[in-house]
Amino acid sequence: MTMLWITLLACLVVPAILLGLLIWHIKRRHFLQLAAKLPGPKTEFLLGNARELGNNPRDIYLNVMRIWRENGSLVRLWIGPFLYVLMSDAKDVEAIMTSTKYIDKSIVYKFLEPWLGTGLLTGTGIKWHKHRKIITPAFHFKILEQFVDVFNTNGDILIKKLRNEANGTMIDIYDYITLYALDVICETAMGVSINAQENRDSEYARALRNEGEVIMRRLVAPWAYPDFFFNLSKDAEHQSEALRVLHNMTNNVIQERKRQLSSDLNGKNNGHVKQEQEDGFGRKKRFAFLDLLLQAAQSGADLSDENIREEVDTFMFEGHDTTTSGICYALYYLSKDQQVQKRAMEELRSIFGTQSNIAPTYQNICEMKYLEYIIKESLRLCPSVPVIGRHLGEDLTIKTGNLRIPASSSVLISPYLLHRNPDYYDEPEKFDPDRFLPENCQRRHPYAYIPFSAGPRNCIGQKFALLEMKAVISKILWHYHLSSEPSFEPELTIELILKSANGIKLKLTPRTKTYEGACS
Repeated sequence: MTMLWITLLACLVVPAILLGLLIWHIKRRHFLQLAAKLPGPKTEFLLGNARELGNNPRDIYLNVMRIWRENGSLVRLWIGPFLYVLMSDAKDVEAIMTSTKYIDKSIVYKFLEPWLGTGLLTGTGIKWHKHRKIITPAFHFKILEQFVDVFNTNGDILIKKLRNEANGTMIDIYDYITLYALDVICETAMGVSINAQENRDSEYARALRNEGEVIMRRLVAPWAYPDFFFNLSKDAEHQSEALRVLHNMTNNVIQERKRQLSSDLNGKNNGHVKQEQEDGFGRKKRFAFLDLLLQAAQSGADLSDENIREEVDTFMFEGHDTTTSGICYALYYLSKDQQVQKRAMEELRSIFGTQSNIAPTYQNICEMKYLEYIIKESLRLCPSVPVIGRHLGEDLTIKTGNLRIPASSSVLISPYLLHRNPDYYDEPEKFDPDRFLPENCQRRHPYAYIPFSAGPRNCIGQKFALLEMKAVISKILWHYHLSSEPSFEPELTIELILKSANGIKLKLTPRTKTYEGACS
């Protein structure tokens, strides 16, 4: 009897397995047939193009640039069994960015999930839509306006920290801006100050650095992609320690803010907490992004403490390194182009007159039109996020060559390469802020410039980022003349953000009336 059941089971299971293998083979053949029609470099058996790309961020950057120049705006790359399609034509980018079908992130975003969970950056589906709707009001201009004080307070600390370095010698500005941006995002996202600029080796700042380094090492090591093998590595231990610090910080702040919110609701307010309340000294409290999430949860939104932590951690990640990158490259280009710097100073003097110190208001920042063109042009040449990855759930037909990209592949949209496409920009390597004069923007393809992504998954914090960049860059320019050695150029590398292997080096010289009249 037992043998009969085994025989019957085998008669059912074996055909099912064979049918599954046949279906997989048919799909795989379709996948490979479409992939073979895509332009790209020669591949090696099993490895694909992995060895050609290299194994460190600088080599990857240089090799991707070479492969792009050799193959055009659409390039197929194999990393082992994984197919990536790199695109840098605005018409193709539009097909992805405007669609609601292609909003799932590529596999590499999974490496961020131990830290960020499935928040706005990494999540998808119904949860992503709900959270996006809840969080969008946090970036209303009335809320952004109150953060200008945070930019100014921390900007003043930065100016003081730079004073000892402002002697005309080359310095690396990157670490100074990193700590400034970290102080700003902690106050605006969580409502707490960690004084990173005063305490350069704070535990939280150190944990942020360590987690970023772990993620980058994993990105360039395909053997560490499977969790099983990664968890056997030393990096898994380093990540666990970093996440303990990062998550404990966020969780502790959430619990404290929840207690404050509960106290306020049970007190005189009896309802939503006002966005601006007074503290014990009669000063107005600032409204952090965390407060909006807690209020939404209090009002019945489907937000657990873990969901709230994911979104706050996402704010911390996206509002820290990316903003640092944007500020540093803008300062670099200002140091290289004295005429542009002079025009920027003329604009600032027209706004602030002859003040010895400035604390830009929201209205002042909105008046900085030319400075905004400078920032936009620096983001064109050096977008903070050089690559955006999307997973295809179904085949995609694109306009370039009327080609089809197969389902289950990853599309890598590169703002860095797109912004250098000569089809959309004359002399694409040249720094020219006038590209962003209104009359020049009108003729440009709407998806030829995407430093903050575009479409349904565009960066929700782009207005916040521009405000912060304008506030701190204007403050630095007001106090210091920027210059650089003619021979210095950043050695760009593709990491989570666009970084420079040799830092962002420039010279600072204090502005005096005599100096300004002679040189600015």
